[in-house]
Amino acid sequence: MNEFLYSNTNKRYHTLDYFYKQKFGCKVCKISLNAGFSCPNMDGKVGTGGCIYCSKSGSGEYGGNKNDDLIKQFNEVKKVMDRKWPDSKYIGYFQARTNTYAPLNILKEKYETILNLDNVVGLAIATRPDAISDECLDYLEELNEKTFLTIELGLQTIHENTTDLINRCHDLKCFDDMVKKLHDRNIFVVAHVINGLPYETKEMMIDTVKHLNKIGIDGIKIHMLSILKDTPLEKMYLENPFHLLSEAEYVDIVCDQLECLKSEIVIQRLTGDPMASELIGPDWLIKKVQVLNDIDKEMVRRNSYQGKNVD
Repeated sequence: MNEFLYSNTNKRYHTLDYFYKQKFGCKVCKISLNAGFSCPNMDGKVGTGGCIYCSKSGSGEYGGNKNDDLIKQFNEVKKVMDRKWPDSKYIGYFQARTNTYAPLNILKEKYETILNLDNVVGLAIATRPDAISDECLDYLEELNEKTFLTIELGLQTIHENTTDLINRCHDLKCFDDMVKKLHDRNIFVVAHVINGLPYETKEMMIDTVKHLNKIGIDGIKIHMLSILKDTPLEKMYLENPFHLLSEAEYVDIVCDQLECLKSEIVIQRLTGDPMASELIGPDWLIKKVQVLNDIDKEMVRRNSYQGKNVD
């Protein structure tokens, strides 16, 4: 029997499914949406070209068609979810690009279109820490009082040399400051991090998640770096190949990261899910279920669990 506090399955970490079931008393499904937003790191406000790994869809491969209205996008995914979980509730997930980067009236219209649908219990909004205005913060605070709001902030790494290399166009202080502003408004904050960024060591990746303990992050998404077609990263890799983590190396690092993360932090993702048709490497990333199973097996082999090695 698993004695990890935040699990009702064989998982030895704090799963999102467990968190939702404890909070809402039922299965909750996230429905990915593409609201057609832009990004300040592409249009010149803070940078151009975007992050070097960013796909043409702006990390929205599994969102809807941005040319369809949001209700159509939502209902198409909901039909699929309902076949498997007919009695579930829903969270609208604004996923593609930077989903707070628009005038406030546009944000309100898009967010509240989804909130007004039946059985929607919350919103998850993916964005950048440099793309939430004070006016937007005030509105997010209002939203948080009437629904369960999650803000997902891209961090990727705490190491400034890597941040510059991948063209993030914001620093660690910007991220930390925004986490504090959101927490001051009692908003649930999830951090995105990427393992396997060029020239980073295992110790650097572990230091990134240890930093998230210090600032009291609520949830985390861990990805492996995907080299995708038609990105600056593809060009960099083909011209000057750097080491790509093997699946075994990745599993080892993720398990170390889990051991270092406080047990109350919700683990929302432990591997990426790139489209095979767009993937240059590493090839093992298309075997998502295998990667997750191997993480579970390694935690069992170690007789370990999330938070085991928290200082």
